Amino acid sequence: MRTFLKLVRWPNLLIVAFTMILMRYAVIEPVIGKITVSLAGSAGELTPLSLKFPWYDFLILVIATVSLTAGGYVINDYFDIRTDIINRGEVIVGTKVPRRQAMLWHNFLNVTGVACGFYISWKAGYFWMGILFLIVSGLLYFYSASYKRQFLIGNLVVAVLTALVPLLVVFYEWPALYRYYAVNALSSPDLSIIFYWVGAFALFAFITTLTREIIKDIEDFEGDAAYGRNTVPVVTGILTARIIAVALTAITIIMLFLVWKLFLNDRITLIYITVAVAIPLILVIRHLVTGPGKNNIRSASRLMKIAQCTGVLYSVAVKLILDFNLV
Repeated sequence: MRTFLKLVRWPNLLIVAFTMILMRYAVIEPVIGKITVSLAGSAGELTPLSLKFPWYDFLILVIATVSLTAGGYVINDYFDIRTDIINRGEVIVGTKVPRRQAMLWHNFLNVTGVACGFYISWKAGYFWMGILFLIVSGLLYFYSASYKRQFLIGNLVVAVLTALVPLLVVFYEWPALYRYYAVNALSSPDLSIIFYWVGAFALFAFITTLTREIIKDIEDFEGDAAYGRNTVPVVTGILTARIIAVALTAITIIMLFLVWKLFLNDRITLIYITVAVAIPLILVIRHLVTGPGKNNIRSASRLMKIAQCTGVLYSVAVKLILDFNLV
């Protein structure tokens, strides 16, 4: 069991699950709670909006997403045996887990994820949305088999799929909210605000994931170059790849404070993003600028992951700010 959990990167799976839970209960729920409507038969009394997508269906949505993510990690290790030996000195697939067994796990996890995806899409009233999970399954397979060997394509695929994790929550909550309040409220509420909030988290996930993927490619330069992979550092050189990563990190920092200034402008958010997100990102730049040594690149990758986690955890601050009217 320990080998299997290591194979599917269980800490990353927990991050995926918690990201979705936080988007639903720490962002969407308190945000819509600030919107009030008059329900039919309420004599004009204003009632705050509440979540309408059943929690048990949401749980299946999380299982679907986690299953596809786990399957993606398994197939990635399946195709990366040779390069991982050079880059990391050890592999799981082919040593601790037979290749045939790894493929069986991959198939099981993907069938589970796609089946759950079609089920909750049907429950949401949009069965065709299940195709999205089928597409994600295919993208994860072809990422490992082909896309990651192509210049920038693999990085963009991973970044888009990471950004999709928080967006899935709003994709399934919005139809339930719309159907309920379109029928039971005297006037339909404007629900676009939840797309703005969750979209901001998705954008942050996209750009930080893209940056971290490039940093990881720098770290894996030797193995990728040996087997002819056209990653960003292999094609452009390590120095140029570091410059790109620094530029993307700087853009992320600027965007954080720009969003704060234009849309939030509260002291709690300013303190949080400065201490918990911006400082780790500044340290990422420092390690990238210092030099291409393995320790510097590895530290930059870890700090970027910390910034990604603290960025998601800002959702807890959002809930506290909205629930206690701290703005």
